[in-house]
Amino acid sequence: MQRTSGPVVAAAIAVMIGGAPCGRAALLTMPTAPQAALAHIELGRPTLPPFSYTVFCQRYETECRPRRFFRGGPVRLIEKRWADLREINRTVNSAIAPVRNELGLAGETWIINPAGGDCNDYAVSKRHELLQRGWPARVLLLSEVVVGSGEHHLVLLVRTRSGDVVLDNLTPQIKPWWRTPYRWVRVQSPGRDRLWAVVGRPGA
Repeated sequence: MQRTSGPVVAAAIAVMIGGAPCGRAALLTMPTAPQAALAHIELGRPTLPPFSYTVFCQRYETECRPRRFFRGGPVRLIEKRWADLREINRTVNSAIAPVRNELGLAGETWIINPAGGDCNDYAVSKRHELLQRGWPARVLLLSEVVVGSGEHHLVLLVRTRSGDVVLDNLTPQIKPWWRTPYRWVRVQSPGRDRLWAVVGRPGA
């Protein structure tokens, strides 16, 4: 893999764009905004997690176990961590064959590293692989979004000091959260894996 310097990493994050829903391509346009103003997504009041996430935690207890201590905030996006994100995003996207869930909630089973699956499986697999590499759970946040068609979609939001970036299953690009064509619904609460938070402030 090519080595990437710190300034190049920061520049790459600032220009990445794109996005697509779970199992179906859709393009929306969003206004351009300065990265400094929107680098980190704003989390609002606590909310219940998706029911499928609760079932996932029963199956994979170690993925959701409480962490006793919450230390620090977003991580520094050093060269090795940037390489981790690129590699995991690429390998998981390649390893899982896309299989569309046609059963709705009845077919929502979040599985780590299956042979075939939908957006939920991609997101939890990427989080799992990054945890295995020593990434802190507080910065690896499963996130529910809505795409232009109204479909719900799951992505992995990674909190870095350079800004929050998104690992998605239908694009090889790692994008700043505000450059994704999604409406953000709820995100895992940092340091409290079993709790989620709505995105933004009431009335915003």
